[in-house]
Amino acid sequence: MNAFVANQSRSYWLFGLIVAVVVVVLDQGSKWWILEHVMQPVPHVIEVTSFFNLVLVWNYGVSFGTFASGGALMPYVLSAIAAVIAVCLVLWMRQAESRLAALALGFIIGGAVGNVADRLLHGAVVDFLDFHYAGWHFWAFNVADSGISVGVVLLLIDGLFADREKS
Repeated sequence: MNAFVANQSRSYWLFGLIVAVVVVVLDQGSKWWILEHVMQPVPHVIEVTSFFNLVLVWNYGVSFGTFASGGALMPYVLSAIAAVIAVCLVLWMRQAESRLAALALGFIIGGAVGNVADRLLHGAVVDFLDFHYAGWHFWAFNVADSGISVGVVLLLIDGLFADREKS
């Protein structure tokens, strides 16, 4: 690997790390605001628009509440799994060949770290964004979940459409 490629990979890695930190800060800041200001003194539903509410939901599992009934150790088990995955993604991001891949991985890592922080601080993930239509409510989610979802979509786009040099 020549010096230019090495410096560019390092640039992508640093960019991805900055994205991850921004996602964690936005996620944890929004959760703090919801818990300390919006849902005080009693959690309630706040209708923002005809299709969007702010709510307070404690997710004790993973996606859509899966594994929620795993007992007292489950937050630590889920946190450990997510932390291992985040470390693997950081190692992958160090090899990123495009800014889009680094952006995608940064979103996913930031989301994973934000939800790990919740599990360690609260024993559950704080979800508060509630979109609905005609009486049907999508699962409540948060900024970290959004980061993971956007990151996965961007990673798919990078994998499918990125122009790579053929070796």
